[in-house]
Amino acid sequence: MSQWSQVQQLEIKFLEQVDQFYDDNFPMEIRHLLAQWIESQDWEAASNNEAMATILLQNLLIQVDEQLDRVSQEKNLLLIHNLKRIRKLLQGKYHGNPMHIAVIISNCLREERRILAAASMPVQGPLEKSLQSSVVSERQRNVEHKVSAIKNSAQMTDQDVKYLEDLQEEFDFRYKTIQSLEQSDKNSALIKQEMLALQAMLNTLDYKRKEVLSKIGRVIHEIDMLMSNMLTEELLDWKRRQQIACIGGPLHGGLDQLQNCFTLLAESLFQVRRQLEKLDELLTRLTYDGDPIPVQRPQLLEKVNFLLYNLFRNSFVVERQPCMPTHPQRPMVLKTLIQFTVKLRLLIKLPELNYQIRVKATIDNNRRFVLCGTHVKAMNMDESANGSLSVEFRHLQPKEMKSSAGSKGNEGPHMVTEELHSISFETQVCLYGLTINLETSSLPVVMISNVSQLPNAWASIIWYNLSTNDPQNLSFFNNPPAATLSQLLEVLSWQFSSYVGRGLNSEQLNMLAEKLTGQQVSYNDYQLSWAKFCKEHLPGKSFTFWVWLEAILDLIKKHILPLWIDGYVMGFVSKEKERILLKDKTPGTFLLRFSESNLGGITFTWVDQLENGDVTFHSVEPYNKGRLSALPFADILRDYKVIMADNVPENPLKYLYPDIPKDKAFGKHYSCQPNEVSKPSDGGGKGYVPSVFIPVSKILNDSTDPPSPSDLLPMSPSVYAVLREHLSPTVIETAVRYKLF
Repeated sequence: MSQWSQVQQLEIKFLEQVDQFYDDNFPMEIRHLLAQWIESQDWEAASNNEAMATILLQNLLIQVDEQLDRVSQEKNLLLIHNLKRIRKLLQGKYHGNPMHIAVIISNCLREERRILAAASMPVQGPLEKSLQSSVVSERQRNVEHKVSAIKNSAQMTDQDVKYLEDLQEEFDFRYKTIQSLEQSDKNSALIKQEMLALQAMLNTLDYKRKEVLSKIGRVIHEIDMLMSNMLTEELLDWKRRQQIACIGGPLHGGLDQLQNCFTLLAESLFQVRRQLEKLDELLTRLTYDGDPIPVQRPQLLEKVNFLLYNLFRNSFVVERQPCMPTHPQRPMVLKTLIQFTVKLRLLIKLPELNYQIRVKATIDNNRRFVLCGTHVKAMNMDESANGSLSVEFRHLQPKEMKSSAGSKGNEGPHMVTEELHSISFETQVCLYGLTINLETSSLPVVMISNVSQLPNAWASIIWYNLSTNDPQNLSFFNNPPAATLSQLLEVLSWQFSSYVGRGLNSEQLNMLAEKLTGQQVSYNDYQLSWAKFCKEHLPGKSFTFWVWLEAILDLIKKHILPLWIDGYVMGFVSKEKERILLKDKTPGTFLLRFSESNLGGITFTWVDQLENGDVTFHSVEPYNKGRLSALPFADILRDYKVIMADNVPENPLKYLYPDIPKDKAFGKHYSCQPNEVSKPSDGGGKGYVPSVFIPVSKILNDSTDPPSPSDLLPMSPSVYAVLREHLSPTVIETAVRYKLF
């Protein structure tokens, strides 16, 4: 079943979450019509490879054209119209930046997998629940409402200032007219009446000046309160959501909404600034005793400038954290002399700033590392599909400096994976007479010099971003805090949903909890130390919990991914629980679990029944990546044979737990059906006959040791085909048996 088919079967509350991240950037119609094709492409790799992204975009447009041809024949007018519109939109939006659509589709697929994993959980995890709080959603709506109200107030004040300007011009004209008269004419009754009218007009001017200043003051106060409270909280929440997304959590939307709020507030502040400048201009033409402008205007202008400084400083954010293109799901782990990408955005989107802001990237202040490559670039609105004012550094490389003694510092396999560093960015904005220096930094990164350090470095990134929302605590691991077990388990499930397409259910998480703590505990109350997670060896083992788990992730990704995504690998189940599950099942029922003693190993255990009715269990020696590189795991399950004492070899695996026929579960993953092997006439390359490998174990009646796979036995497809044509299965098995000896 395709991922999209699984999504469509979700409950309505999960479908509403899916609906939130499909828009004109990637329309749901395309996701629906091209579901299988989309899922078969490597969008994740393309998101960091422009050539690959270009090809995928071209192929996507070809797929859309093919759908257009199909619906044109069906005369589906509405769908024809929508597909034409979507094709034009995709072509126009991503032609100059194909990697952006690869990022969007990759994120959408990943978010679908996360939602599918969440749907399989009995309850929503604590972290995800906090991120989707109704209080947060309500505040978002309030911020947008207040920003819109402030913008309207600033525009209304513009009209008041215009009225004040017109009134003052009329006063100025009438006053100058009287002043131009002869002295004798000024004493006439008509002129005296005009002077009284001018005095009344001056009183009105004074009232309107005070009213305009009061309205400007209220707008400034409303902006100040919004920035100090709700907008600041909204920005901090977005940054926290970004932290969680970086370690596999829900995608962090909302930046476009924040950009809209920041931009409208900046426009309102600049509008108020122009209003104050207009009042200063009116002041130079007319002032009087008790004039409120010279008293209030300087204070208001100072406050506006202060708010603009703060607004710009907060608007300079890291939109996409540092990440190596070779490891897109391990952000913030950087390898020396390997390029990484990072993207920044200014949330104040003003056309006047396009290509006017040059950003400089640096690393740390301890001079241990330097950045090589293009580290100064201009922000622009052309590279982003949504037209945001941003800049993406794509060719930065960290390099470790040599020590004063001439040898390299810690470069090599002993580089500390708990040492945190920061990528810093600085720029300057010059606009309307203001000069504002801006600075921001990435989340802490870990430097490695060898890929073997990646697992432990990633563990550091997970623990930091799970445990703190402080974006710059570089001394965090001097005394790392404990983590709540419930939150840690949720993050571990995210590692599986984001990296291998399927998260963990409650039973699997229970097993991990027991492995971490050595006992059955309450998720909500238990605090787990960093040492337990990543430093101390598991009891009786030569490796830590995290090294064990990371090896399993690698095993799934490289060797059993389709089986894992289909949900046929129970994986995390103890030997004791395994026997409880199997003991009442039909003989030949088996399940797949990860080895607890071998790194990156997977085994299967089946239940059998002795002649006296007793139940017995057999577990094969774990298969590691070496064996699985030689033979696909699905083929092993299909072809596996066991020799019991003097019996002929037979496959003991009949039903996948609880009662799924083996071929029904794994048939589509077999590399070829047994009856599809080559005939002798087919031959092999260069005169050789192709061979087939059959995994076999031998179990002795008096043996208490678990069975182990023998060396894989070669049998050519042609020989196997001939045997099937001329001999019965029993005779074939007997022949295989004698071949063993």
